[in-house]
Amino acid sequence: MDFAGAYSWPNLSFILQGFGVTLLVAALSILFSFVLGTLLGAIRYARIPILYRILAVIIDLIRNLPLLLIIYFIYIVLPLVGVKLPLLWAAISALTIFEGAMISEIVRGGLNSVDRGQIEAARSSGLSYLQTMRFIILPLALRRMVPPIVSQFISLLKDTSLCVIILLPEMMHNIQILQGHSPNYVIPSLILAAVLYFAVNYTLSIIARRLEAKTA
Repeated sequence: MDFAGAYSWPNLSFILQGFGVTLLVAALSILFSFVLGTLLGAIRYARIPILYRILAVIIDLIRNLPLLLIIYFIYIVLPLVGVKLPLLWAAISALTIFEGAMISEIVRGGLNSVDRGQIEAARSSGLSYLQTMRFIILPLALRRMVPPIVSQFISLLKDTSLCVIILLPEMMHNIQILQGHSPNYVIPSLILAAVLYFAVNYTLSIIARRLEAKTA
């Protein structure tokens, strides 16, 4: 093991550059998947007749596919039909689609957990459906949704490592390149990767606990 060589500034800088790409992909995927998942979950909760069933089939299909397959589909299959995305956006699109489907079920479950009596009371007091959703249903459902949503975001951050398969220059991709230069870099580089992943994921866990406490 060569810790000094693995952590020399050129190698450390190369790993951190990859980690920057990891964080960028994760951040944008978290943002887009949250918006997509909330929208899909709300639509399914509203049970709009035809749209509800179509979305149910699509979401169940995506949730039961491996993320790796979706990454391959976006990066390899779509260009065959004329839709070619830059490498970064191919990775973000795949993660957004997969995680959005997961989050939609969390949102739908959270909304369904709200007592119907409170909804009926809000509607009978003169609130519209959208007002009831905004002021009654969402605040009550939020504290139930925060922990599983943040857990999903933590999974998303770890899942960015799967994008190494399409040569996205994220952290694990760069670490593999370093390991190819010297087998003595394997353990030091993996230890550094573990520390960086843990630091971000633990921070997200702390944020989740604080948000849950505030909404309690």
